[in-house]
Amino acid sequence: MIKKFDFDKFKSPYGKAKRTELGESLAKLQRLVKSKKVPVLIIIDGWESSGKGYVLNDLIRELDPRSYKVSVFEKPKDEEKERSFLWRFWSKIPKKGDIAIYDRSFYYKVMSQLNIEPDELKRDIKDISSIEKQLIDDGTIIIKYFLHIKEKTQKDRIHELREHKYSEFMVTHRDIEQNDYYEDFCNHFDNILKLSSFKYSRWNIISGENLKTASKAILGTTIDLIQEGLERLEAKGDNCREYIRKYEVKARPLNNVDLSLTIKQDYYESKLKKLQKEAQKVAYKLYTKGIPGLIVFEGMDASGKGGAIQRLTGYMDPRGYCVIPTSAPDETERQYHYLWRFYRDFPAKGNITIFDRSWYGRVLVERIEGFADVREWDRAYEEINHMEKHLHNFGTFIIKFLIYIDKDEQLRRFKDREKESDKAYKITSEDWRNREKWDSYIEAMNEMLVRTDTEYAPWIIVEGQDKKYARIKVLQEFIKHAKSYLD
Repeated sequence: MIKKFDFDKFKSPYGKAKRTELGESLAKLQRLVKSKKVPVLIIIDGWESSGKGYVLNDLIRELDPRSYKVSVFEKPKDEEKERSFLWRFWSKIPKKGDIAIYDRSFYYKVMSQLNIEPDELKRDIKDISSIEKQLIDDGTIIIKYFLHIKEKTQKDRIHELREHKYSEFMVTHRDIEQNDYYEDFCNHFDNILKLSSFKYSRWNIISGENLKTASKAILGTTIDLIQEGLERLEAKGDNCREYIRKYEVKARPLNNVDLSLTIKQDYYESKLKKLQKEAQKVAYKLYTKGIPGLIVFEGMDASGKGGAIQRLTGYMDPRGYCVIPTSAPDETERQYHYLWRFYRDFPAKGNITIFDRSWYGRVLVERIEGFADVREWDRAYEEINHMEKHLHNFGTFIIKFLIYIDKDEQLRRFKDREKESDKAYKITSEDWRNREKWDSYIEAMNEMLVRTDTEYAPWIIVEGQDKKYARIKVLQEFIKHAKSYLD
């Protein structure tokens, strides 16, 4: 990529164009992107003192500031260190119709660590590839630039910045380190660029020797790649009807669930508090070891998720956990990738987040009700597995519960809710409507269990016909899996 880069042969096809004209053309495209509700992500990376700020200013000069946002990613802040390294980038992805510009990006961590272990580099690149693939599949246009300069050019610019009191602060230890070990960093960057120049998001290497030329090259290339991206999305829309699923049913785990399992009241009462106190101790150990915990609850309406969560957290310190009830996305959330709203609530080190329904809505309610097309929900299984693997790589303890009841038991609970004034709010017309699609939901749940049950994020099927049995099993399974993770 850059080791064999010939600076003398770098010729920008936009050399004769005026930067203002290119900027105005990009502004027209910005309006088109806005009207088509297409998100655009532009990444500007490269050597320190390579001119990133210069080309960035030219890039946005003619744009409408209401529809773009520039985010600078350098050393993670304290809050960001408490979460997986992709967390801070997910929070800044562009919404539909907007342009997000990253000054540095997901690649900051791997590029700044000259002696990063090969396995860690491979793992981080895989995590980065997953977020780029997910955004592109969701309709985002991603454009990546790496500004390349010679060793002498970098040294001269560092010297020039240091000569003036108003610019000397811009020189950091990273500038100095890169220039002192230029050849080592060149090899390091070259390796990263090769590993991360994916077929769906390739790097564009731009010479930063002449900043005006670099600026024109980035402006012109951005125009071309946004146009290409819009054409690609239009063609993809035309071919949507041709999509054929390749999934073959391998198993139906819910067919083997024994819903006759039950426990007596006295046994329940004798076990509940003991298990709750044990769960409290386990949660405290997760906290003291700085391990984030992620617990997911899914299940049919009236399956007992709320009651199970209440018993699970009964003795836990409320300062160390939070419960996130998930409903349909609101207007703001619909403007982003469907995983965006969940990343916001992922736990920091030592904390536990419990989701009452979750991202699995993509392959359940959104699949059955048609809120996502077949292409979108079919690829979601892999996207979810990648996301959970990324959280696992960060050290997150993950466990997922599916509480299962049969159709007759659901009907009985619905009728009971209608009779009890303090529970009537729990039953809605939507619950009755979803019940009509029972078989479709069961089929979707079976596929979800088969395709997203992993060693690092296992599904636990909870027999929920007897609420007491379900609550005890949830406590037991949480304690067992958390202890195993701690060991």
